[in-house]
Amino acid sequence: MKKFMMIAAFFAGSVSLAAQADALSQKNLSLAQANALATSAVQACMAKNYQVTVTVVDRAGVVKAVQRTDNAGPHTVKASEMKAYTAVSTKNASGKVMEAAQNNAGAQNMRDVPGFLLLAGGLPVKEGDEVIGAIGIGGAPGGHLDEACAQAALDGLNK
Repeated sequence: MKKFMMIAAFFAGSVSLAAQADALSQKNLSLAQANALATSAVQACMAKNYQVTVTVVDRAGVVKAVQRTDNAGPHTVKASEMKAYTAVSTKNASGKVMEAAQNNAGAQNMRDVPGFLLLAGGLPVKEGDEVIGAIGIGGAPGGHLDEACAQAALDGLNK
């Protein structure tokens, strides 16, 4: 019986060791990248006289950088954050998430997800195929214009 218990303990220990997983290794947006994206996006919007706020979040949706032009409305701060959060959470452009919610009855409840804003202006930041963060912009006279500034900043980052 003692021998059986020793064998059982050995196998239990082996299973326990096998069940322990290696630590995750994930890419994430750096502070330098977040600041560069925010600065580039503000410059792209200001070149068109858009008063905006730009928020950049990391892969977990945590804010890394925020820049607000001098005359951007106060609502643009939260709007830009929510657009970025929507983009990183769904790994998709916030405008596409909006379209899916409008055109698909099964997706209409996405507007009720806390922290989501279903308006264009949020884009995921990718390194290769991996989403490492997102950028959100609020304040241009249309979400598609917010998104164009965000895309210009992403294009500059990827050069």
